[in-house]
Amino acid sequence: MTHDHSAAGQPSSTADRRWLLAAFAVIVAFMIGEVVAALLAHSLVLLSDAGHMVTDAAALLVAVVAARIAQRPARGAYTYGFARVDALSGQANGITLLLLAAWFTFEAVRRLVHPVSVHGGVLAVVALIGSAVNVAATALAMRADRRSLNVRGAVAHLVTDIWAFAATFVAGVVIILSGWTRADAVASLVVAALMAWTGSGLVRAAGRVFLEAAPHGVDPGQLGSELAGVEGVGEVHDLHVWQIGSGESAVSAHVLVQPPYDCHEVSGRLRQMLADRYAIGHVTLQADHEDAASRDGEHCADAHGEVHIAPAPP
Repeated sequence: MTHDHSAAGQPSSTADRRWLLAAFAVIVAFMIGEVVAALLAHSLVLLSDAGHMVTDAAALLVAVVAARIAQRPARGAYTYGFARVDALSGQANGITLLLLAAWFTFEAVRRLVHPVSVHGGVLAVVALIGSAVNVAATALAMRADRRSLNVRGAVAHLVTDIWAFAATFVAGVVIILSGWTRADAVASLVVAALMAWTGSGLVRAAGRVFLEAAPHGVDPGQLGSELAGVEGVGEVHDLHVWQIGSGESAVSAHVLVQPPYDCHEVSGRLRQMLADRYAIGHVTLQADHEDAASRDGEHCADAHGEVHIAPAPP
C-alpha cells in the first residue's frame, strides 16, 4: 500500500515565497547603500554588516528555492519527499554565520591592535537607517512559516543584523563624543558573537533532523508510556520517533494487543492519539496479538497508516 507524503506538514507555500522575496528586495536595496557608506567612512563594522547582509540576501534566496523544492511530492527513491532540504538550507545558513563570525573576529582584533580612522557620524546615521530597513525586512520574512528551519535561518540573519545596527549606532556615538575609534572594532566583536550564537543554534537544530532525534517537546519514554496506557495495548517495543523535516515527524513501533481487542482497531486509536496529542501523522505500527503463540501462529497484519494533519496557520 502506498501513501501520499506530500500533504502533511509542509513548511512553506507560495505566499511564504512572496514574503521572503519582498524581504530580499528590501535588503538588497539597502545593502548597496551600506557598502558605499562603509567605504566612505572607512568603517569595519559597516563593511562587516554589509557582508552579513550579502548572506542575508543569499539566505532569503536559498529559502525561496528550498521552500519550492520541499513542496515536491514523494517519488522514486525519495519516499519521504524533500522535506529535509529545509534542514539543509538552515544548516547552510548556520555554517555561513559561523564562518563570518570567525572572519569578523579576526579583523576586529587586528583593528584593536592597529586602529584606523572611522567617521562616527556616518556610522550612527547608517545604523539608524539600517535598523529601520532590517525591522521592515524581518517583519516581512516572519510572515512566512517559522516552523521551517529554512525560514528560521533566513530570519535569524535579519534579526542578527538588527542587533548589529544597534551596536554600530552605539559605536558611532562613542566615536563622535570621545574620538575612540576602537569602538568600531568592539562593535564588530559584538556582532561576531551574535553571529556565532545564532549560527550554532541553527547548526544544532539541523543536526537533530539529520541524526533523526526526537522532535523538541517529545519525550520518547513518556510517549511510549502513553501508547502502552491505551486500552487494549499490552506492551510497546522498538519505539522510534524522529523528525522527517521541520514540522513533520514520524513514529514506528511494535505493539502487542491484549485479547479480545482487535489489533487494527487498537492501531487506529494509537495513530489518532499520536495525531491529536503530538501532531504526528507518519505512523507505522506492527501490531500482534499478545497471545499469538496460543493461536497457532495467528498474527495481525502490519498496521501502517497516516493521519494527515493540516499545517497550522503561520
